[in-house]
Amino acid sequence: MDNMDNTTDGTWDSLPVQLNQGILQTLNDVNFTHMTPVQSACIPLFLRNKDVAAEAVTGSGKTLAFVIPIIELLLKREEKLKKMQVGALVVTPTRELALQISEVMGQFLQKFPQFTQILLIGGTNPIEDVEKFKDKGAHIVIATPGRLEDMFRRKSDGLDLASSVKSLDVLVLDEADRLLDMGFEASLNTILGYLPKQRRTGLFSATQTQELEKLVRAGLRNPVRITVKEKGVAASVVQKTPSRLLNYFTICRSENKFNNLVAFLRQHKQEKHLVFFSTCACVEYYGRALETLVKKVAVHCIHGKMKNKRNKIFADFRALKSGILVCTDVMARGIDIPDVNWVLQYDPPSSASAFVHRCGRTARIGNQGSALVFLLPMEESYVNFLSINQKCPLQKKVLTGEVVDVLPKVKALSLADRAMFDRGMRAFVSYVQAYAKHECSLIFRVKDLDLATLARGFALLRLPKMPELRGKRFLPGFTPTTVDTETIRYKDKNRQKQRKKMLAELKEQEPVPRRSFIKNKAWSKQKTKKERKKKKTAKRKHDEGSDPDDEDMKELLKDTRILKKLKKGQITEEDFEKQITSGLKSKPNTEGP
Repeated sequence: MDNMDNTTDGTWDSLPVQLNQGILQTLNDVNFTHMTPVQSACIPLFLRNKDVAAEAVTGSGKTLAFVIPIIELLLKREEKLKKMQVGALVVTPTRELALQISEVMGQFLQKFPQFTQILLIGGTNPIEDVEKFKDKGAHIVIATPGRLEDMFRRKSDGLDLASSVKSLDVLVLDEADRLLDMGFEASLNTILGYLPKQRRTGLFSATQTQELEKLVRAGLRNPVRITVKEKGVAASVVQKTPSRLLNYFTICRSENKFNNLVAFLRQHKQEKHLVFFSTCACVEYYGRALETLVKKVAVHCIHGKMKNKRNKIFADFRALKSGILVCTDVMARGIDIPDVNWVLQYDPPSSASAFVHRCGRTARIGNQGSALVFLLPMEESYVNFLSINQKCPLQKKVLTGEVVDVLPKVKALSLADRAMFDRGMRAFVSYVQAYAKHECSLIFRVKDLDLATLARGFALLRLPKMPELRGKRFLPGFTPTTVDTETIRYKDKNRQKQRKKMLAELKEQEPVPRRSFIKNKAWSKQKTKKERKKKKTAKRKHDEGSDPDDEDMKELLKDTRILKKLKKGQITEEDFEKQITSGLKSKPNTEGP
């Protein structure tokens, strides 16, 4: 394994391999006059047909370390790529990161019009992607795993991607550790099954060492492993965050947490911030609150459950000089947003590695940047945990300046619009559920949460119905509003109209009569004579012969279950064919010859 300091290396001319003039010209146009260590290490290895596994701090220039070799290797092909032949494939975990890589690739391809690229990500119409591929072809494919897997299966639409990738020269897995997580494992295994074994493969990530034992699955043959560490860091320690990052923590009680965040953002209006929350529901709730509370500042929200809007929001925020992006961990990895001054972690992430990736959205490519995590008093030991587990030391920051209680204003927003009231309830429930699933459960213990104080911090009007509050109609320390929350109306007239209609329908329904049960008597014996007779009749009909339609429905459900297993990678295509075929053989032919 090669270790290198993360300092600026030499000029591009100092590489042991000669780069194409068009690439050098593009580098000059975008003012990248010097290489970073990960680039100077990876590019020559790729061009000598080596497989590469590179671990480098986030913001160290990994994208160019594979974009340049991809173009160089395609230029060196003996046979020119035909329209429908794919020469390079880049797989990355999020659509924002895929979009970003596509933009960088596009800058270089301006000098090489003979190559085409396509972006295959969620949030777009797959049929349009198929038509675009068939119309223009794609020598370079940049994709997220889910959409790419879907495209491989779309043979009925006239696209045979499995045949197109037979000519593949290069596979790149960006943010490799995340791609090899359980959530992407099945999709990745399916994709790798379609790819030729004779290819160059590169894996890139900031925290990849913990996943190195899984590289075999990605098909690397004797890879050269490169670790780029920060300058001045001891050889035994690999610092995973940029050296020019100022990393802070602050301690505040849950009822003061949002007040402190608002005060901080008001004091830094001219700067650019990413604010991380643990759940999509929290992003929706607190994002709307910040839009009202932090005046004259652009506030954008982005999370994984957004479909079509994400790409535009991401592009709009990147173009801003100052503003706030409220987000989940969908924005934590590899995203390059220019001039981010502060990464604010309102909620600590569910995994320690995600903490490192979040921080790395600032202080990129040698720039200065700061990160701040808000911790509850009972979570303070997380600081030591990060220092040991992630080699990520934090300094304590005492927040100064006036802190105003903004929670009454948030309550007023909920009273004025039922949509905001709903968001607050969902945010609270999702936060508690996420807390219970935290990777570091010895520090983040849900039983230690003061739910009354937490509910006050969420500016709730009343407590939601949830398992953790079962049997607790009132919590000491939490005072619900005197307003009947059922009377709160939606500002959106259509939603209010729908709610009114739904309530009217519920009112018209006859109430279900309550049945009295005999204590200490078996449930089955408490059924009425009529119910028992109904059950016997149903059993008799079943024994006499089932309805053919029911049989067809059962067969359909069975086939659907088998198809789901195939999609999840739990069975092979061969097993799928066998199970479907055996089902057809056993099913009687009711449709005639």
